[in-house]
Amino acid sequence: MALLTFKGGVHPPEKKELAEHKEIKVLPLPEKVYIYTTNHIGAPAKILVEPGQKVKTGQKIGEANGFISANIHSSVTGEVVEITKMTNAATGMKNDVIVIQRTGEDEWELIQNHGDYTKKSPKEIVEIVKEAGIVGLGGAMFPSHVKMSIPEGKKAEYLIINAAECEPYITIDHRMMLERSKEIVKGIKIIMHATGVKKAYIGIESNKPDAIEKMKEAVSGEPIEVKVLKTKYPQGAEKQLIYAVTKKEVPSGGLPLDVGAIVFNVSTTYAIYEAVEKGKPLVERGITLTGEGVKNPGNFIYRIGTLAKDLLEHVGLVEEEKIDRILYGGPMMGIPLPNIELPTFKGNNALTVMTKEVAPKKELYPCIRCSKCVQVCPINLMPYLLKMQVEKREYDKALEYGLMDCIECGSCSYACPAGIELVKTFKTGKKVARALKGRAKK
Repeated sequence: MALLTFKGGVHPPEKKELAEHKEIKVLPLPEKVYIYTTNHIGAPAKILVEPGQKVKTGQKIGEANGFISANIHSSVTGEVVEITKMTNAATGMKNDVIVIQRTGEDEWELIQNHGDYTKKSPKEIVEIVKEAGIVGLGGAMFPSHVKMSIPEGKKAEYLIINAAECEPYITIDHRMMLERSKEIVKGIKIIMHATGVKKAYIGIESNKPDAIEKMKEAVSGEPIEVKVLKTKYPQGAEKQLIYAVTKKEVPSGGLPLDVGAIVFNVSTTYAIYEAVEKGKPLVERGITLTGEGVKNPGNFIYRIGTLAKDLLEHVGLVEEEKIDRILYGGPMMGIPLPNIELPTFKGNNALTVMTKEVAPKKELYPCIRCSKCVQVCPINLMPYLLKMQVEKREYDKALEYGLMDCIECGSCSYACPAGIELVKTFKTGKKVARALKGRAKK
């Protein structure tokens, strides 16, 4: 049977073997955590605590401050020692951070009204997910309660669980499926109950045969089907996943719901199960600590807000002079850390330590119009042309040719024989285009 896929994309070295056979371990509690008020897409959470205040694990310390926003919770039991500003590597901006010193073992503050999902209304389930502060854990960090609130006039026909995990090195979702398959299936059923969806699919890349078998076994007898995807990057990108599974194309500027789909990541689905059934806010998650620069790579559960440095101490690093860069995430879409004294946040599914040996610097040459970037673009854009338009500041033309449709997957940069970092240009172009649009409105 042909594997499901999409047009374009690339197949970089997978590097999954470093951690895919390592069972998930729970890391010791950190001594101090640093919780960003921007642990999600949208408006920063409104701070509810002040220095000197005692807090419990799971206690709400920041409240969603807008339609697109999310609650934040203390990930340890302790005392708020400071509210400061720290650089958010994802944006390059300084954001408010609540610093909490742990004072002992966990004393939990759970969400009210949790329990058997079959006895709850869809509205009650969405409210629990909102209270829990759950966001997309594949990296996007879009508030899950918003996604589960189907707008009037729209209908969710099918749910797709994103288990592709196409980014090189990262294996935490793979391990979650092997070790927590029943809980994930329960999370899927909770989402279906809350959204009225009658059919669900789990999209898994073909390089995870053990996870495919495990999940097929777990969904036996349920209205949930495992779909085997071709191993190709960016197979896990939302629009590409929807097309691979349903053959429906999300229109330019559109949303999955425009073709009747809603998409949730494996780890997000597990977090929804924990919130609804156990009352646990989102204060911990799984992560892969990996790369050739890590001495003992593996998969772990950690508390959100732990410093990257503290996480890496558990696995050990090679000599500093051998390290090229350390990334939040993987090598294709990951964010380079300016330093490791920065906190983790809800979207951190990996820390990847790249060595100079495996990440050599490319020689940079002028563009020769070879069209390699066009061939691999999963959105059917013309990256070389977009780059010219942005550099000439022809933003109207760039927008017309699909600049805002770019998903920043990095396939074009990876395939470019001239070593041109096309995605960097597009990110800058988008920022300028948004600023110009905002100025025009004023």
